[in-house]
Amino acid sequence: MANPSVQIENVVASVTMNQKFDLNAISENVPGVEYIPEKFPGLVYRIPKPRTATLIFSTGKMVCTGAKSSKEVHNAVKKIISNLKDRKIVIIGTPEITVQNIVASANLNAEVNLEKAAFILENVMYEPEQFPGLIYRMTDPKVVFLIFSSGKMVCTGAKHEDETRVATDKIHEKLKSLGLLHE
Repeated sequence: MANPSVQIENVVASVTMNQKFDLNAISENVPGVEYIPEKFPGLVYRIPKPRTATLIFSTGKMVCTGAKSSKEVHNAVKKIISNLKDRKIVIIGTPEITVQNIVASANLNAEVNLEKAAFILENVMYEPEQFPGLIYRMTDPKVVFLIFSSGKMVCTGAKHEDETRVATDKIHEKLKSLGLLHE
């Protein structure tokens, strides 16, 4: 049985700038940003490389989504701050970046008996008439898996990229040892 594959799909990070932003000034001076205060209190700043969308709030807080790694988050924030400075937006201090959530997809390369898994495993929710996947809450590392009978999974809640691999290997071993995987 092949080891499970894991791919990071999205890294969500919060950024604190410790300063206020004039969103009107940013929307007037930075082409391509979206700012419709009647609909949403933040400004949306999309960049193509790394492909991310960052919400910027007047409080100086930002939320960066869409990155495929923590490194990409840092590169995106650095690029945005540089672009703002180039457009004469005053930036004081350095960004404090905190990864809030990492979402990864994984494939166990084997089918999973969800009925039996729901019966044997603890911390699970499985209601096939509501949702086709089994929801499994792991405590160490603290992540949540959506496990499908095909062996495909989604892992969410990780704060570090390596946690997705550790958690996936752990659930793979557990399912294998309990006889819940079928090639």
